Amino acid sequence: MVRTHTVVAGETLPALALRYYADAELQRLIATASGIPDPDAVGVGQQLIIPDFARYTTRSGDTLSALAARFYDDPSLSALIAAASGITELEAVAGEQHLIIPELTRCTVLAGDTLSALAARFYGDVSFSPVIASVNGIADPDYIDAGTVLTIFVGRSDGFGLTIVDRNEDDPRMWYYRFQSQAMGWNPGVNVLLPDGYHTSGLNYPVLYLLHGGGVDQDFRTFDFLGIRELTAGKPIIVVMPDGGHAGWYSNPVASFVGPRNWETFHIAQLVPWIDANFRTFAEYEGRAVSGFSMGGFGALKYTAKYPGYFASVSAHSGPASLRRDFGLVVHWANLSSAAVELGGGTIYGAPFWNQARVTADNPVQRIDSYRNKRIFLVAGTSPSPINWFDSVNETQVLAGQREFRERLGDAGIPHEAYEPSGGHVFRPELFTVDLDGIIARLRPAAPV
Repeated sequence: MVRTHTVVAGETLPALALRYYADAELQRLIATASGIPDPDAVGVGQQLIIPDFARYTTRSGDTLSALAARFYDDPSLSALIAAASGITELEAVAGEQHLIIPELTRCTVLAGDTLSALAARFYGDVSFSPVIASVNGIADPDYIDAGTVLTIFVGRSDGFGLTIVDRNEDDPRMWYYRFQSQAMGWNPGVNVLLPDGYHTSGLNYPVLYLLHGGGVDQDFRTFDFLGIRELTAGKPIIVVMPDGGHAGWYSNPVASFVGPRNWETFHIAQLVPWIDANFRTFAEYEGRAVSGFSMGGFGALKYTAKYPGYFASVSAHSGPASLRRDFGLVVHWANLSSAAVELGGGTIYGAPFWNQARVTADNPVQRIDSYRNKRIFLVAGTSPSPINWFDSVNETQVLAGQREFRERLGDAGIPHEAYEPSGGHVFRPELFTVDLDGIIARLRPAAPV
């Protein structure tokens, strides 16, 4: 949800622009989004919109109307770019001119809509209805015709226990955020990959939460390195790729000696609602899927079992599905790896004695009923490298655990899709593509706001 502000005594637009954007010149952006004709005339109690934006440097042949068509699919909105950029002549742009492109969406008024209700939806406060009216040239805020297309300035703000401490929204599709959270002892990063056309479509989209594997070289950027932009090109879905720790196991650990590392709280209680509040999503079961590789595949299975109302589709690419088999080999590995690289000697499940209730709660093969009415997609390799101990132990355990899981799903009459390709513990883009098409088919399709 976009940031908002109510003016108090002594505040000016340049000072507020400096506070929110670290650039006093962006006072024009605030004025444009807030329907203020004179940036020097703001008073105590005035409601302001603090939208997000992109910077654009013009090239030879650019015009404001062409840029408005490119960014908003509507050349008539060129006046907003001009106002935010301090341009008085609408078509007077030259090469190498620096422009501010406000972030906005278009909303078509439906029968029964009111500006107060729309203000509550987009800004969290009915008192912002006069701002919407001013921006859109509506003389009577109490009356609006169905079918009217409104311009709504948007952006992302803090909330749900998350404070944005770093961000980059310059790329048309891949947006990056880093958060401060009391659930975590450091600031985890998140990549949000938007579908082509997100900025101009006015559609809501389903969301895939894509979880990376374990290892000191794994983090929220992992799938970008693996080509996620190309794999999702043209696909109508938002992909959220959060940090999960080098060995966080998508869990709140029993013990940590490096401060809080409550990954489960961060992902489920904080990040999911933050995404739904700040992007055009379907904030519902039918609008979400979760998938992951290796440790992330386990995280996907675990989150689906523990929070059965969150995800309509779950996928595990070489992710373990059974914690207690082979004398609890996966639990021992989770404890050992987390103690070594994540928790400063702490563990996920407790050592030398396990927290048995927590193991049971996290164990996919013991939570079979939680997977009913969901799409389930499983991948495990059948021929790990015999000379690579890590590859062999990992994928051998994954394959055996997934077969046990699949047997129990079958006994319960729960349909699932499974693949056993050759090879070992690796991410397989070709099967992710199959998975992604199945995810999109299962979830609610993109539709107008």
